[in-house]
Amino acid sequence: MAGAGAGAGAGAGAGAGAGAGPGAGAGPGRGPGPGAGRRKVAWVLVDGLGDVGAAALGGRTPLQAAASPGLDALAAAGVSGLMDPVAPGIACGSDTAHLSLLGYEPRGLYRGRGAFESLGAGLRVDAGDIAFKCNFATLCEASGRVTARRADRHFDAEGPVLCDALDDLQLPGFPECRVRVRYATEHRCGVVVSGPGLSDQISGTDPLRDGLPLQEPRALDPADAAAEHTARVVAVVSERMTAVLKGHPINAERARQGKPLANVVLLRGCGGRLEVPPFEKRHGLRACMVAPTKIIAGVGITLGIDVLDCPGATGDYRTDLTAKARAISAALAPGAPGGYDLGFLHVKAVDDSGHDGNYALKMNLLRAVGEMVRQLARLLWLHQQETGIEYVLCCTGDHSTPAAFGDHSHEPVPFTVAHLSSVVQALGGEEALGGVSLEAVQMPPADAPATAAAAGGRRAPGPPVAGDAVCAFDEVAAAEGALGRFLGAGVVPLLKSFVLRP
Repeated sequence: MAGAGAGAGAGAGAGAGAGAGPGAGAGPGRGPGPGAGRRKVAWVLVDGLGDVGAAALGGRTPLQAAASPGLDALAAAGVSGLMDPVAPGIACGSDTAHLSLLGYEPRGLYRGRGAFESLGAGLRVDAGDIAFKCNFATLCEASGRVTARRADRHFDAEGPVLCDALDDLQLPGFPECRVRVRYATEHRCGVVVSGPGLSDQISGTDPLRDGLPLQEPRALDPADAAAEHTARVVAVVSERMTAVLKGHPINAERARQGKPLANVVLLRGCGGRLEVPPFEKRHGLRACMVAPTKIIAGVGITLGIDVLDCPGATGDYRTDLTAKARAISAALAPGAPGGYDLGFLHVKAVDDSGHDGNYALKMNLLRAVGEMVRQLARLLWLHQQETGIEYVLCCTGDHSTPAAFGDHSHEPVPFTVAHLSSVVQALGGEEALGGVSLEAVQMPPADAPATAAAAGGRRAPGPPVAGDAVCAFDEVAAAEGALGRFLGAGVVPLLKSFVLRP
């Protein structure tokens, strides 16, 4: 860990001209007030960004194989490195990774992802409540096995209707308990159970793999009376939900059409709401985020980060990336309401392509993200030219989701950060930037071949402009960057050194 911190500090000072390493600058609650004479940071977080070399791509990763000049220009403009979101060797979830990246050590703090999903979906989670991140899934009634943990990714029409049917369920034997349900995104929903004497120290009903039996909730410690009581309550919640879904007209119609039934809710990630210092109090930066993925929005709500409304941003393959760029640039405009120092832009679809094992789609989506980065640079450059305030652009991931594995893995992810003026230079100058279209970035169809992204092979990136010698944004190139390999806990201090440097 000492080596990681030293490497990040050296990279920030020498490569970026930041003048101080990640530990420098204002401490928690110190420094000038929000927006007072600072630069502003736009932070693009690509969920599931990292990958591993694949034989299908000639031994390259999707980032290496895809043509994404917008991301390469960002790397050529600043300093790069490899970042372990939580710690080396840990295949973390998005929630624990985001906690770490935003400066909240998850080990010893984390109590399950359910509260994040439920908060992001719009449910209230009070002290003593327990909450779950849930999937609508397919259960074989005859065998009791979950045949598909995701009933359908395209569930935004049916999901809310089923959630309404499940909301405020009556629980036989537990009239003092209340169940609230809200739709989240794709096949997911949030569930909150309120009542006396509940504990979040229980397992859920998700078998975690297709083809395995639906699980019974159990106390993590059989000697914990509150957890034993809670497990009994949650078992009834699961039974009642399954009964409602079995008789719902939506499932009758899905059966008629030959679609997988959404006849069970997998209750997973039981947790209560975390009580932590707000992001602004801890770091002295006022932050906002665009995060249509409910679990990430819930992390933001937990940390007191403002979650912006962004019509068209859906958190799935059909999301409007350009709308996200416009929302962050507007929030970071001088004089905009909120006085934000940092805008956090989350992109989920790349992670989904890794989970789906779709190399071509991951490459095409990375190209689309690069186009969004170019749009964001153009929009922020207009503010910088008009007002003189300076901007910083950062891009990284929260974990690797290799398409070969279909799940999160432990590999570090590339990280790069640059001053906007250098990004503009790397993109070809003001004239070239002015030619960047602000029309909506077209999201690729899930079954499209990767030819549009590969375009006969990745073009050779341009020369480095500032910072270090890295001029391509990928896992291998980033390993040679000035930041070295560092921990996710160092990201916010590093960004603060850019923001607060005189």
